[in-house]
Amino acid sequence: MKGMLRPRSLFCSSIALLISILAFVAAAAEKNNDILLATVEHELQRAHTDLAKLDPAPYFISYTIHDQSFVTVVASHGSVISSTQVRIRMADVVTRVGSPALDNTHGENRRSALHSGRLPTDNDADAIAHALWDLTYRGYRDAVQAYLKVRTQTQVNAREEDTSADFTPQAPSSYLEAKELPPPADSNALEATVAKYSAAFRGYPYIYSSQVMLTTQTARTYLVSTEGSRVVSNNAIFRVAILAETRADDGMELIRVETFQAEAPTQLPPESEVLARIQKMAVDLKALRAAPLAEPFNGPALLSGRAAAVFFHEVLGHRLEGQRQRGEKEGQTFTKSINQQVLPDFLSVVDDPTQQKLNGADLSGWYQYDDEGVAAARVEVIKNGILKNFLMSRMPVQGFDKSNGHGRAQSGLMAVGRQGNLIVSSTNTVSDATLRQRLIEEIKRQGKPYGLYFEDIEGGFTLTQRSLPQAFQVLPILVWKVYPDGRPDELVRGVDIVGTPLAAMSRILVTGQKTEIFNGVCGAESGNVPVSAASPAILFAEMEVQKRPHSLNRPPIVPAPELEATPPAGSSKGGQQ
Repeated sequence: MKGMLRPRSLFCSSIALLISILAFVAAAAEKNNDILLATVEHELQRAHTDLAKLDPAPYFISYTIHDQSFVTVVASHGSVISSTQVRIRMADVVTRVGSPALDNTHGENRRSALHSGRLPTDNDADAIAHALWDLTYRGYRDAVQAYLKVRTQTQVNAREEDTSADFTPQAPSSYLEAKELPPPADSNALEATVAKYSAAFRGYPYIYSSQVMLTTQTARTYLVSTEGSRVVSNNAIFRVAILAETRADDGMELIRVETFQAEAPTQLPPESEVLARIQKMAVDLKALRAAPLAEPFNGPALLSGRAAAVFFHEVLGHRLEGQRQRGEKEGQTFTKSINQQVLPDFLSVVDDPTQQKLNGADLSGWYQYDDEGVAAARVEVIKNGILKNFLMSRMPVQGFDKSNGHGRAQSGLMAVGRQGNLIVSSTNTVSDATLRQRLIEEIKRQGKPYGLYFEDIEGGFTLTQRSLPQAFQVLPILVWKVYPDGRPDELVRGVDIVGTPLAAMSRILVTGQKTEIFNGVCGAESGNVPVSAASPAILFAEMEVQKRPHSLNRPPIVPAPELEATPPAGSSKGGQQ
């Protein structure tokens, strides 16, 4: 009973301080002519004061506003096929009823705290206030209903293994982004660029489908809470995604994807580099069409740094996220492994969302404050093979009762512990030539006819719930058979890496010296968030692959129309200079 009353007492004693903070920030917002921030502050203060009179009263409310602008241009074969510009404001209202020890988000009811909706994009204070009022009222009603359900369930259900609280108090954060967002992109220039890149595929008739998509996203995010947190931050992403597809004679779909990402268009790679990458994509696809099918295999394997980065993100990183350590449905692979060895002693892993670059390259997973208003922090999760920490949001787990700035979500979803920049380092490194020689030696030692080299990987997924096999699947693009007798490496197709995490990670032998980076977007229960993973190349004593399913659709019977290498001048808006 004391645990239930203490947060309520702290909540009441902080009202006077909170109101003064709200008044100060609202005045500052009005001075700076930020009508949106001033309105959000005022509505939070009003909701906090009025709802505090009710029983049960919310002990925590937060408003997060995403003021976003998007430009998306898609082109194929030198012509723009889609060009859109969108401005949108989304509001996420989080309402918690009860106490941090037990509230409406407990167990399967986590979603009950969140209500989301659109706000007016113009600075009409009355219209913005009305939308927030509506979201707050509906959020409070659903939170109360969920809290009553939670209290009943806790009375009739068996005691949970992890009795951690549902929410951890946090010192308030205060941050106002001074840097201006980049100016709106010139849509005509974007269309010309994307059309030019897509035209590079016109010279490869065996590529049946290709697209180049350029997306720009600029956002100013406002987070205010009844704890006193006030975080206003900017985010800008410019992303070029290039996709090309062909088909082998047996019907297997063959895809190559390349992406480039930066905070400003000027930071994207030069045109020559992008066109060179497109040419390599085309060459790779031609080789894959002629490559033989691979068979299921278990034996020595070498993953390039880029491929190893995806492997660690999927196999290890997701199992280090805090919320996966509690709940009766989670597999809890590492929950009881703190201060135990989970990797070879020459490997360490950190997740550092405060790091913007690595070896001069941009990292997609960097941010200053997470989506719960907590400052991002470098977290040493594994040191010399020993598990030390988890990636925590404000949902505590046994032994870890504080957030370390990894609560992340896309708009409309509740934040959970997620990866940012997962970086693997090694103290047992060898040169590329030695690494290959070690692979060949391992093939001979095991008496295998060949080993596998994974040059590139497009992504993967993993299963963490205990009702399903605790397995992972990683999707390679370029896979080579490496023969121990000196024969040239042979490109093969049609396999996926599969396995279970504990077995796979126990078979790491040695690493390369150069760290490579994989930038991408990760999808999980809190939506899609940008992430990076970095790793040196890694040699495994064993890696298992299985056959990849594919259709039996034949390649097109009628050949594709012949295209000029470049589109005629003025053939499309996107082609105009």
